[in-house]
Amino acid sequence: MIEGETLLLFLVLLVGVTIIVSILIKAGSERIGIPPLVGYLLLGVIAGFLNSQVYFLSPPVREVYAFLAELGIISLLFRVGLESNLEGLIRQLPRASFILLGNLSCSGILGFWAASKILQLEFIPSLFISIALMATSVGISVSVWQEAKALNTDNGELLIDIAEMDDIVAIALMSLFFAMIPVLNGDVEANILPVFMRTISPFLLKVGIFGTFCLILFRYLEKPMTRWFEKLEPAPDPMLMVAGTAFIIAALAGLMGFSVAVGAFFAGLVFCRDPDAVNFDASFGTLYDFFVPFFFIYIGLQLEIESFNTSLNLVMILLTVAVLGKLIGTGLSAVLTTDKTSALLLSISMIPRAEIAMVIMDRGRQLGDWAASPQIFTSMIIVSAITCTAAPLLLRPLLQKQSSN
Repeated sequence: MIEGETLLLFLVLLVGVTIIVSILIKAGSERIGIPPLVGYLLLGVIAGFLNSQVYFLSPPVREVYAFLAELGIISLLFRVGLESNLEGLIRQLPRASFILLGNLSCSGILGFWAASKILQLEFIPSLFISIALMATSVGISVSVWQEAKALNTDNGELLIDIAEMDDIVAIALMSLFFAMIPVLNGDVEANILPVFMRTISPFLLKVGIFGTFCLILFRYLEKPMTRWFEKLEPAPDPMLMVAGTAFIIAALAGLMGFSVAVGAFFAGLVFCRDPDAVNFDASFGTLYDFFVPFFFIYIGLQLEIESFNTSLNLVMILLTVAVLGKLIGTGLSAVLTTDKTSALLLSISMIPRAEIAMVIMDRGRQLGDWAASPQIFTSMIIVSAITCTAAPLLLRPLLQKQSSN
């Protein structure tokens, strides 16, 4: 086993190689039109396979990658919160919430039914799958709409509103579910209501405390902080101060029993209304590109090669459910408020599952096989990769056809 200074040098070498390969993957993915996260996942899988042949991912090495992956989660969800438009969400709330209700309920119910009835999984794994299938990866589809110059249309704005609300609700459900997990490991089917009632009060108390803290930052401290950061040092230092604040808020959320991902998301919301803070997003892109690949690579590292063959049946069923949940749930609701073509575009745009779904499944895998077995974990990651790859390929010709009409 590599130890001491040699281990440190090996880690530096390994991280350096990972950074360079990640940049190459991002450049190559953009050229062929697929999301970079698919390449990052594949890199993690390849590294895991090589490790099974020539052992080099020792526990200390994995701990470093796990730490970098945690920073990747924070960066990922901070960006989601930072790019949210709370005023726009409130303005479109009546129209978007109707579509959102069909979108989330259909995806969640269909996912839970398929997991528990068709796949005969236990209650907790079925819940993990259900909640993971609710969340859409807004960035995947938005990039295609931007490319087609359709993001500023009514449908484009509606898509962003639905997807943002989708993420917020999914993160709220994820937080509540994670709070219930410690007392759900048992005969939960008979005791779910008492468990929920015992969990919801302390959970809401924590939400109130943390929400009040974020609200004070949002209303009274964010602008003075941002202005002070700007006066203190020139760019990019203000962005680093904002990112440091996000890491602190994420850590506080983790210490309170929430996920650091939830804390990072709320940190993004704290800064999202300030144009100066949002302008930092361009500078934040460098940190984002540095840390985020480690999250997806670490997810890929956790995939067990031997579980691939036994996961094919799970993949087919969960992929079908993932696609139908959004097509039916979003499509049927959207067709009542817009035309059929727009409803189809919105439905396909909601299919990708990426960051939040992977955060949920990663948490399940950390808890053990009783929450998410290697087969379930592998299947959901493959489903995420397929949906993130297929949706842009379907969207591009439809958006081009609509723009030409």
